[in-house]
Order: sequence, then structure tokens, then C-alpha cells
Amino acid sequence: MDWDKLRMFHAVAQSKSLTKAGETLNLSQSAVSRQISALEEGMGVALFHRHARGLMLTEQGEILFRTVAEMVTKLQQTEIALTEATARPKGPFKVTVPATFGTLWLSAQMKEYTDLYPEIDVTLICEDRELDLTTREADAAIRFRPAKHPDLVQVPIMRLRNSLYASNDYVREHGLPQKISELSKHKLLGFEAAAGNLPFPEVNWMFELAGAKELKPFFKVNSLIAMRSAVKQGMGIAALPDYLVHRTRHISRVLPEVQGPVTEAWYVYPVELRNSKRIAVFRNFIAGKIAESNF
Repeated sequence: MDWDKLRMFHAVAQSKSLTKAGETLNLSQSAVSRQISALEEGMGVALFHRHARGLMLTEQGEILFRTVAEMVTKLQQTEIALTEATARPKGPFKVTVPATFGTLWLSAQMKEYTDLYPEIDVTLICEDRELDLTTREADAAIRFRPAKHPDLVQVPIMRLRNSLYASNDYVREHGLPQKISELSKHKLLGFEAAAGNLPFPEVNWMFELAGAKELKPFFKVNSLIAMRSAVKQGMGIAALPDYLVHRTRHISRVLPEVQGPVTEAWYVYPVELRNSKRIAVFRNFIAGKIAESNF
């Protein structure tokens, strides 16, 4: 089996489209189609079902794809090992992080990181959806829940605390609650959990506080950034991660004796990248910046 044809087969199987595969490989659709047809003819089996919605693998195609995917992974691992043998870390590095944490804190650290490691081509993906590290949708991740896949390494990197916050304007207008039971008299902001992608599991912990009676949000939003903005505008009291309001003016702790849940954050990466310098230098850099921030 010719590797060029197998490489094209792998691209078509991933994209389910001759056109998209051609764009990835910088080839015309007709060139890709001819190679796939030649591969099918040479093997004497149909590898794809062709229909209006795109290309789907046949049973034989699935068998071949699993083998080719393993070959591609091994080649990627070999490339990484050769690259990491150089003195300075360099090459592409894609890291995925929860949307709010990445947007409001981590992105602010990236200039210093890229200045330190200009030969690393960084892509920062800020979204709450967990990308699949085992298929190399990203090289590493910071996650607020432990990984379950056995082929992933996970290292505790920080502990994020949560507290109750309100703007100074809100406190002047509505007063400051002195105990948990008084929260029911205030305007409370909640996270809309129905969307499915929670920034961290206990995001609505305020409404389950012991000693509080029937706490309900008067306003809900599915973004912690938007919730922080609502707090700054004086809309009410919200439970927020401390890093989100770190050094933010005109927002103060409410009921400072109330300790919210501590969210463990993990640095996660595939086991085959455990010796990668790009993995190591990013972990060390972020750990140092977290220690400096002291939130």
C-alpha cells in the first residue's frame, strides 16, 4: 500500500469530504478522488459509502482507518521526539483552557510567555468544551475536573477559591448582608446551567448554602464574564471565582467568612508527550505566574 494514497485516505476519512481533504493536502478534489479510487481498486474493496451528506467509511474502511490512524500517531510522536532533542523548545503548541479563565487571566500572561519562548508557535483555545487530547485536537489542557482517559497525564497545577461578591454601588443602595439567612432579601445572580458546558461543577454553590432559605436567582446568565459585568453594574450578589475579580476595582467580598468550594485545576496532556519540552516549559511558566498572582 502506497503511503501517499494512505495519507490521502486518512485525510478524507477525517474530513468526510474530498474537497476538504484536498484543501488540507493542497491538492485538487479530482486528484484526491483519483488516488482514493486507485487505492480501492488496488485493494479490491470499497472504503467509502458515497451519499449526499458526504463520505462515510465502510466496514473495511473502518479497519484500514484504525491502522492508518495508529501509523499517523506514531509518526507524530517520532517527529515530536526529534524536535524535542534540540536545545530550545520550538514548534507548534496548542493548549485548551476553560473560556473565562483563558480569556480573563491566561491570555494576559501570553506576551511574557511568547517573549521567553519565541520559537514556540502557541495557539490558545478558550472554550469550556473539552477537546480530545488523545486525537491531538490540542497538545495540552488546563481543566477544572480530572481527566478520565488512561492515556492522559494530569498534574494538579492550582486550587481556585470561590467567594461572594457585590459592587460597592449595590452595597450602598441595598445594604450589606450580615449573615447567610439575609441573602434571601437580596438580588442574587446565578449561572444558567441548562446550556450544559459548566465552567466548573459547583458554579451555583451559593444557592445551596446551609442556613439559607429558598435562595433563587433573579437574573441568570451562561457566562462568568457576563456575570462579573452584571456585578460591576450593581445588579446583585454573585458567587464568582476569586481569580475573576482579582484586583478588580469597585467590587468587594460579601460575607467574607463564607468559603465557597475550592476548584482543583489540572494540567493535562497525552502520555506520549511526557518528555516534551514544550509541555514542561508551559507548565513551569503557568505555575510560576499562579504563584505570583496569589489568588
